[in-house]
Amino acid sequence: MDVPSPRRSLFLHAPIRRRPRAVLERLLGMVDADMPPDGPDGPVAVLERRMAGLLGKETALFFPSGTMAQQVALRVHAERSGRRGFAAHPYCHLDQWEKQGYAAVHGLWFHRTGDPGELMTAQDLKAIGEPLATVLWELPQRDLGGLLPEWDDLRDQVALARAGGASAHLDGARLWEAQTYYRRPLEEIAGLFDTVYVSLYKSLQGSRGAVLAGDASTIAAAGVWRTRLGGAITDAWPLALGGLAGLDTIPPQMPAFRDHAIAIAAAINAGGLARTVPDPPQTPMFHVHLPAPREAVERAGATLLAERGVQLYGRVRSVLDPRACAFEITVGENAMDFTPDEVAGLIRELLDLVW
Repeated sequence: MDVPSPRRSLFLHAPIRRRPRAVLERLLGMVDADMPPDGPDGPVAVLERRMAGLLGKETALFFPSGTMAQQVALRVHAERSGRRGFAAHPYCHLDQWEKQGYAAVHGLWFHRTGDPGELMTAQDLKAIGEPLATVLWELPQRDLGGLLPEWDDLRDQVALARAGGASAHLDGARLWEAQTYYRRPLEEIAGLFDTVYVSLYKSLQGSRGAVLAGDASTIAAAGVWRTRLGGAITDAWPLALGGLAGLDTIPPQMPAFRDHAIAIAAAINAGGLARTVPDPPQTPMFHVHLPAPREAVERAGATLLAERGVQLYGRVRSVLDPRACAFEITVGENAMDFTPDEVAGLIRELLDLVW
């Protein structure tokens, strides 16, 4: 059966916002017809310089994917230290979603650090007991509803890692969301870390791509591995333009996105049928926990989409209780079209369809 296309969507990366025509129309408004496709004045080079400046790093390098960028960063840190292990929260993206490429391709091993349901702590890092090449922090922790460690706790964790001889790497795929909570310049946040990865399509809503930033020597070594892995692609300028367009339009809206996320979560929690994690949200993202099984919610969501043309989520997550499930809301331009009461009402409709 054909799945109907949504007319409206709470899902940040809904197809309605990622159709080629929609993406191209967003880019056309900022394209400089005289900009060369490559070279020092081309979109890729301009993007790299701009990202390095924003993050307070010596230099930056474009990658076609965040998967490649982060694995390369860990590889370079491992080779320099002579160590093969890295630590991160158990829900680390490299382990959850990348088929353990860090091990299969790069011969690294992963210390799952801390309780899966809680943020990683300094005590968790102390308990590892093995010298590490790198410690990786994901800010915010997506699989915990966008939770962030408090600033002083984060600083203490990074200092502890460095005292043990490990490099500090930031999975900053959603760094602009994290900034709304820390309320510090990107340069100050990124300054805690030796290397920083940012996505061009998550926060910034480009079509694809990533940037890795750090000191010149580290990024030069990363460039060698980018070539070895096939990432030094020609004609990457459309991806870079998407990132540049996002930098111009999305970050100024992030505080409003966070405020709207807090208001939506309050309306959901006030209804008493569902609850959000965290409550209140720390960033423009959070999880909605529902008292219904995952498959039943998926069926109800499909019905809601077919009858109303509204997409509530991208994916429904199972939780430890088989009688419950959860989905993610990330507030961007997509969700600003929905009032908090409307979202709470749609969730009531969803659960009515289940029951």
